[in-house]
Amino acid sequence: MMRFLLSPLRRFWRNETGAAVAEFAVMLPLYLTVMLSGVELGIWTLRQTMLERGLDLAVRDLRLATGQATSHDDLKDLICKYAGIIEDCSTSLKLEMKPVSMWGFDSLPASVDCVDRAEEVNPVRSFVAGEGNQMMLLRACVKFDPIFPTIGLGKSMAVDGNGDAAMVALSAFVQEPI
Repeated sequence: MMRFLLSPLRRFWRNETGAAVAEFAVMLPLYLTVMLSGVELGIWTLRQTMLERGLDLAVRDLRLATGQATSHDDLKDLICKYAGIIEDCSTSLKLEMKPVSMWGFDSLPASVDCVDRAEEVNPVRSFVAGEGNQMMLLRACVKFDPIFPTIGLGKSMAVDGNGDAAMVALSAFVQEPI
């Protein structure tokens, strides 16, 4: 009688049909995490590249426009125009520019001041138009929404209170004489 009851249990225990489903169920989250992290990294790299391109082209225009004073808003609009794909660029971009002595170099502060879209807009941190033949440092910081904020790379990004991550680009140029 006991053998009659244990026989179906033994057959069930030894049956290997469906073993691939168990491996699939274990490995699917890992594969999805790697794939979605790859997409997140690709989009982040594209955004970062376009931010640096926009900053470089705007600084080039700034250097070549001798005799014309460029305001903060004009420079911000130029960067946004050249960057292209950065969504909501005009409100999420923050610029910081300061003159630097070429003899006693002091860089921008290590803490990057970005716009926190969850809070009130902060005024410009420091934007000083330089004099002729003066070296200038310009830092642009943009906030963006990760595509997959709860998975893989998007989960490991440092975010603010609104769930936005930051990208930073830095450029240096010499202010042409007016």
